[in-house]
Amino acid sequence: MVRSEGARQIGDAAGAAPEGAARPAPRHVAIIMDGNGRWAASRGLPRFEGHRRGVEAVRRAVRSAITLGIHYLTIYSFSSENWRRPPSEISELMGLLKLFVRSDLADLHANNVRVRVIGDRADLSGDIAGLLDEAEARTRANTGLTLVVAFNYGGRQEILRAVRRIAAAVAEGRLRPEEIDLPTITEALDTAGIPDPDLVIRTSGEHRLSNFLTWQTAYAEYVIEPGFWPDFDHAAFLAALDEYHRRDRRFGGLSAGAG
Repeated sequence: MVRSEGARQIGDAAGAAPEGAARPAPRHVAIIMDGNGRWAASRGLPRFEGHRRGVEAVRRAVRSAITLGIHYLTIYSFSSENWRRPPSEISELMGLLKLFVRSDLADLHANNVRVRVIGDRADLSGDIAGLLDEAEARTRANTGLTLVVAFNYGGRQEILRAVRRIAAAVAEGRLRPEEIDLPTITEALDTAGIPDPDLVIRTSGEHRLSNFLTWQTAYAEYVIEPGFWPDFDHAAFLAALDEYHRRDRRFGGLSAGAG
């Protein structure tokens, strides 16, 4: 979500050499953006102000991802469980989504960012579903950063939808049960065609998955940022990448230095 005055900054970043080129950036970074409400409460501000400042942090994260040479950035914008929040807060969040499409989408498109939306759209209102479709359609041909927006998303619900798709294929005779393998499931998920996250960043100091990319993060590295999401900036992004580069990613095997 990139405000108009940030478009030039993003354009500059896109033309620059990625920072830390000696250490390749992770291909896919996913972020659990947590702490908007607590950020606002700690300052005596309404929760909406925390969400508004959270949108500004998303804009900064997009700029950072482009600067750092990251190919995919996934943000957990609205979970399946968030519908349990007060109607007034949900209305405010939907308003921010509409503002994003109306004021930020043009800047994302101008900076070659492709928007991909994951999550359940079956029961969304027509105006919200239309906005999500518009964001994807307008940026579909772009070849720069892919911004994956997890909206009305839950990891378990995504797996359930995938299982139903596979079951339907079996029932229709298009697939035999013995043909089902890991790639079959991966391609039935909302994230088909998107590589698994290398790094997941969670802000606000919480240590839980919160039903986020349950299948895809089996081997992801997690970095917990103690600060609240509205304070997340380029320095925090760099710190998370530094921590990521200190990890020894073995994927179940032995490290390179093991005897």
